[in-house]
Amino acid sequence: MEEVKKIISDIKKKELKPVYFLMGDEPYYIDRISEYIANNVLNEDEKSFNQMVLYGKDVSINEIISNARRFPLMADYQVIIVKESQDLARTIEQFDSYFSNIQTTTILVFCFKYKTLDKRKKVYKNIEKHGVIYESKKLKDYQIEGWLKKILATKKYTIDPKATSMLVEFLGTDLNRIANEIDKLTIILPEGTMISPDHIEENIGISKEFNNFEFIKAIAEKNTYKAYQIAKYFADNTKNNPLVVTTSLIYNFFSKLLQYHGITYKNNNVNPKDIARDMKVSEYFLKDYTIGSKNYSMKKCSENVNLLRDMDVKSKGVGANALSHHDLLIELLGKFFN
Repeated sequence: MEEVKKIISDIKKKELKPVYFLMGDEPYYIDRISEYIANNVLNEDEKSFNQMVLYGKDVSINEIISNARRFPLMADYQVIIVKESQDLARTIEQFDSYFSNIQTTTILVFCFKYKTLDKRKKVYKNIEKHGVIYESKKLKDYQIEGWLKKILATKKYTIDPKATSMLVEFLGTDLNRIANEIDKLTIILPEGTMISPDHIEENIGISKEFNNFEFIKAIAEKNTYKAYQIAKYFADNTKNNPLVVTTSLIYNFFSKLLQYHGITYKNNNVNPKDIARDMKVSEYFLKDYTIGSKNYSMKKCSENVNLLRDMDVKSKGVGANALSHHDLLIELLGKFFN
């Protein structure tokens, strides 16, 4: 995020580069930077003749270079944004010829999503020398909370950690989708609001009581009634609660719980912040592992991990005797709680 701020700050100061190569697995920041360039380098009058959007599937590298070498008309710069430029991955090295006669009055932006440019290639080194290369990396689950706090702080909002967990469970780590839902909430809710699980449930449609977050919590606490209640809800709503997602989260919980046991085995006085950092989880959710460690020994955690592997095989129809996904989950819970 700091790298993005630096790029935006330089553009604001009119410290422009002739090439911006935005690449990587996370499209959110690629979109934000390219949108900022599109909206701020030229004024509205200049855009009519000096700003164009091209698409990788519709153009060749030679056509991009030809457009880039034109001079702006009644403006200091022309802006060319090449969206979906990952479609040009096979021929991108041809762009190296542009640097023999680079046009400094052109701002050329490549949106190279879900892929990266080989750092060993000459074209990479030339772009790095003359322009900006930014790699947008996918965030891990445990990094979303910090990212979301920063985004909301700029809008004068805060968010409850459980609400963050609900969003990540429902939307994954797709920052664009999360940002879109947050934008909807900030339109509805007044500035200064802490976004709560109730806000998420009421406005986005995610249940605050029957979700994987609460399911894991019930398993950690050995709250059999709640766990079976949620399992029944999942069975009645399989479209929004696929078994493969639920079991992978349970698997992750017990794997992390084994890690928690390992960290605290010799020293029960380890700082919670250090434990959360080593486990790569939010400190807010550490209490689930603290409770879980009292209910499941290391041996039981290992047994449960093996049970989950067996269930994964059964859920794919191998030796399952035609059990429904609901029955498989109920059977699994019974073995956990024994």
